[in-house]
Amino acid sequence: MVQEAIRISEIQEKNHSFSEVVNKLSYQKHNILKNSFDLNNQATLFEGDCMKLLEQIPDNSINLIITSPPYNIGKEYEKKSDINEYYNWQKKVIYECYRVLKDDGHICWQVGNYVENGEVIPLDILLYPIFSELKMKMRNRVIWHFGHGLHASKRFSGRHETIMWFSKTNDYYFDLDAVRIPQKYPNKKYFKGNKKGELSCNPKGKNPSDVWDIPNVKSNHIEKTEHPCQFPVGLVERLVLSMTKKNDIVLDPFVGSGSSFVASLKNSRKCIGAEIDKKYINISKERIKETLNGTIRVREMNEPVYEPETI
Repeated sequence: MVQEAIRISEIQEKNHSFSEVVNKLSYQKHNILKNSFDLNNQATLFEGDCMKLLEQIPDNSINLIITSPPYNIGKEYEKKSDINEYYNWQKKVIYECYRVLKDDGHICWQVGNYVENGEVIPLDILLYPIFSELKMKMRNRVIWHFGHGLHASKRFSGRHETIMWFSKTNDYYFDLDAVRIPQKYPNKKYFKGNKKGELSCNPKGKNPSDVWDIPNVKSNHIEKTEHPCQFPVGLVERLVLSMTKKNDIVLDPFVGSGSSFVASLKNSRKCIGAEIDKKYINISKERIKETLNGTIRVREMNEPVYEPETI
């Protein structure tokens, strides 16, 4: 049952000021929809340029920013531009994200590679100096390894992307216990010394390390939508659980299919995000509704994507 308190704000960018938009929209008494922008809302989905949303968010108000921006490779939902133009655009977005981030907050920027004339340009290496200029502290460069992707004939096929995790200061929140994974040998014990007979590993599980084997969302994945580069919910969930507390606010400047909203709402976090493509706005809205009413289908971290039928 969707609780009355859970709302989604939808603000369309129509070249109006924020106050004009709010004044033109009336409140819809619905379990999910409320046409106003409010940091206290459970979810706020903005249709339009993310910069228009970021400009409306107060300084030091967001706990976690997690996103996967367009890679500038000319897919159907993005415009391919000169790499310097792309860099300057990303810099503007990242600077605004830094402004709205709390002092104990995090930014997780998930990127792949830009390829031009057969040359591979790693976007994490390209964008790292922007975060460095802001004096942000890199805590991990997580390798997301997945099993499927485009095939190459003149180089090794790419099977990983990266997540750059930065904290704004050295005083940041991190809950490792929330994301521990099963030990390979859970009952392993010390066989000599003062600790002989005691467990030699953490009974809560082990650190998942900085290499994550998480299948990407392809055609036979239960989370699959029409979005061509969909974030697996489990990947986002690991970041949300380890870097935020209940009722904290998660921001996604490039919402896409809404996986960051699903991961946040599943775990009692508030979420705010922008998406410029109407088709993906509709997909996100549907997934948000399914999350709130408990019908969303997600792949749990330890489940296979596909299990062949036994003969």
